[in-house]
Amino acid sequence: MLDSPAAEPVPPAPIGTSVPAGPSAPSGPPAPSGPSALHRRLLAARAAAPSYPEVGATRDARLPDGYAHLRRRVHLGHGPEVLERAGRYVLGWGSQLGTGFAVYPHAPAEPGATVLLRLGLPGTRWPRLVIPCRVVWTVDEPDRIGFAYGTLPGHPECGEEAFLVSMDAAGEVWFEVSAFSRLAAWYARLGRPVALLCQYLAIERYLTAVARAAVAGATAAGAVGDRPV
Repeated sequence: MLDSPAAEPVPPAPIGTSVPAGPSAPSGPPAPSGPSALHRRLLAARAAAPSYPEVGATRDARLPDGYAHLRRRVHLGHGPEVLERAGRYVLGWGSQLGTGFAVYPHAPAEPGATVLLRLGLPGTRWPRLVIPCRVVWTVDEPDRIGFAYGTLPGHPECGEEAFLVSMDAAGEVWFEVSAFSRLAAWYARLGRPVALLCQYLAIERYLTAVARAAVAGATAAGAVGDRPV
């Protein structure tokens, strides 16, 4: 994500993927970037309201009408230890960090927190793209751990995405990503098929990152447990 806006409109990516953080200028070089510029972007994002009215709607089984919906989940393992390990990873923005994003400022997800998700574009000279987003809810219960964030103004889409680790009655642990989104910018609407494909691919990467972390954590715990005392 840019430490400054791109010089030309960039085709959209869905919530949680690489998208420009603000309106694109028709021409000219990117604005100066750096820690102070990034902090100014953060302050502006903190002052903004979400760009959609159904804040928190990913808590419900039924997602709001008028948006594209997407749900995907992956099996992580069995038992409370897997739930706890994967849940802490998710609350620490592990699904984003494991997919190549940087999180500014980095801290476990908390309701009301505003962050900038940043991602460099391989093979380009552009500065990092930036997504301003806000955590709209978190849950930390014996059988569910996770959070959701929503879009802020400047995003070419509007909507919300949730990341939830849960354990069913049989003790099986799952990680699910659910999202509702609607294209907002004109260039995003022109690129709708590409945007939907990007969203699907991004969510697959989130699922893979958390599943990998759950397996790696279980392997490490087993190795420690097998050591002689």
